[in-house]
Amino acid sequence: MILFKRVAPLREWLDNQQKNNQSIGFVPTMGALHPGHLSLVEASKKENAITVCSIFVNPTQFNDPKDFEKYPVTIEKDIALLEAAGTDILFLPPVTEIYPDGMEPTMHYDLGYLETVLEGKYRPGHFQGVCKVVHRLLDIVQPGNLYLGQKDYQQCMVLKKLVTLIGMDQKIRVNVSPTLREADGLAMSSRNMRLTAAERKTAGFIYKSLCYLYDNCSPGPLSAIKAKAQELLESEGFKVDYIEIAKARTLEPVSDWDGEQPLVALIAAFLKQVRLIDNRLLTPEGY
Repeated sequence: MILFKRVAPLREWLDNQQKNNQSIGFVPTMGALHPGHLSLVEASKKENAITVCSIFVNPTQFNDPKDFEKYPVTIEKDIALLEAAGTDILFLPPVTEIYPDGMEPTMHYDLGYLETVLEGKYRPGHFQGVCKVVHRLLDIVQPGNLYLGQKDYQQCMVLKKLVTLIGMDQKIRVNVSPTLREADGLAMSSRNMRLTAAERKTAGFIYKSLCYLYDNCSPGPLSAIKAKAQELLESEGFKVDYIEIAKARTLEPVSDWDGEQPLVALIAAFLKQVRLIDNRLLTPEGY
């Protein structure tokens, strides 16, 4: 594995590979890696000659500065994991390489409805920051394939839209891999590292709530099962931001289901100081 910290030498190396028509897969991360990230690397390696992974904790996507300060950093462990997984390139840039002209917004990404609901509503500015950094990374790496995890369901939809907005939809295929889970169902996430031992035992109730929604979703009104799922979480000490059942392809909320529309259930909730998100498709089709 080759480690690059600067854009120019990375771009020179990639240019040389692309002259030989070497396909490039890209896995952007913020580090604190877990098997979910490594599954994306594995998916990329199966489909591309070269797999590039980036680690960059992006300051522009944190609407809470304290959240940014507390984000787990495990660089040495991450490097060892990526090397063992067979990653070809690790891009580990400082902030000045990603934002040489500063971090102030230089353009607004027209994400439409996606930016007004769920994570967009509860984390204002978050998706603009995500788009800013991914736009920059895509310009640098110029991959043919981008690999994302379904745990960040709404973010996957945002990044699919970004690829179209910046005119790269004919060059880049966005691949979404299933969420990997712990034995109790908790979605693997870097933020799980911030949970205490006691909180970790409780955290699996988010998935139990999603399973309740899955098991009890039937045509007709959905408010009762959403209320029950929220009651389950609150009884375990969660502070719920949202529990929503929405159209799987648009994230428009569904209050009364026709039995045919593809649905996804999404949850965001605090367990003490740690905010956890998760989702589950309630019907066979998604995205």
